[in-house]
Amino acid sequence: MSEKVTLREVGLRDGLQMVQQVMPTARKKAWIVAEYEAGLRSVEATSMVPAKLLPQLADAEEVIAHACTLPDLRVTALILNLRGAERGLATGAHKLNYVVSVSDAHSRANVRRSTQEAIDDFKRIVALVKTREPAKRPVLGVGLATAFGCTIQGKVDEGRVAAIAAEIAAEGADEIALADTVGYGDPAQVKRLFRRVKAATGGKPLYAHFHNTRGLGLANVLAALEEGVRNFDASLGGLGGCPYAPGATGNVTMEDCVFMLEQMGFDTGIDLNKLLAVRKSVQADLPGVPFYGDVARAGLPKTYRPLAA
Repeated sequence: MSEKVTLREVGLRDGLQMVQQVMPTARKKAWIVAEYEAGLRSVEATSMVPAKLLPQLADAEEVIAHACTLPDLRVTALILNLRGAERGLATGAHKLNYVVSVSDAHSRANVRRSTQEAIDDFKRIVALVKTREPAKRPVLGVGLATAFGCTIQGKVDEGRVAAIAAEIAAEGADEIALADTVGYGDPAQVKRLFRRVKAATGGKPLYAHFHNTRGLGLANVLAALEEGVRNFDASLGGLGGCPYAPGATGNVTMEDCVFMLEQMGFDTGIDLNKLLAVRKSVQADLPGVPFYGDVARAGLPKTYRPLAA
């Protein structure tokens, strides 16, 4: 059997937060169902933020409730603070993904508090989650934003990334993601940093969240694969970015990532032809919004042998 790689769709959160128009809730639900029918089994469905800040995600509870009706689909809600965690818990989402910006400058721009204040809030979130019966607790993930560099601060010290990852792991994170929020990472840095964080966190499951801002998204996925990472975020059509990180653009394109992994012999469980059909449908829902990706442009080669088939 081929080795399994889990891809989590983040376009409904990371992508739509960068789109000015508001996608109707019914179309968001249809997007999730269509990708599910294509074989996707993990989705970051939304972010628990005030509607006045991101009206694009004002329907968070309804979207999560619908996603949770799909068997075996692991539904994630992004949270930025204790209030968001309270809302996330109430939805029944399977996973809460908390964000800590390693760059203090980005943390202050993104959530108006320091990195240390965000870590302190995480401790309160852990305490909140532990009030639930063990069988009813969501998985608590932490994404370390700007782990590879920051457009506000510049260089981010790798020792600081590893130290924060170790602290977060010790405080109760179930899994940790390293996020290249602004597309500064390169394959050598990816290998080096994941190796260091793996050693610092005692075997916690690791995720990779890469942006393709400078064309290195898939190269960084490959580098993380070589370090044993088997969980990745990607976005349909490469949608995404951070509204509080100047110059941050889209995520790794889901279609291209599926193609590379399946062509290499990994099992994503995703039918790429069906996924490309989903892309066309979502693109029609977002007229004028740029979609990226080479597989959609060039088509599949005759040599493609998808494992999902």
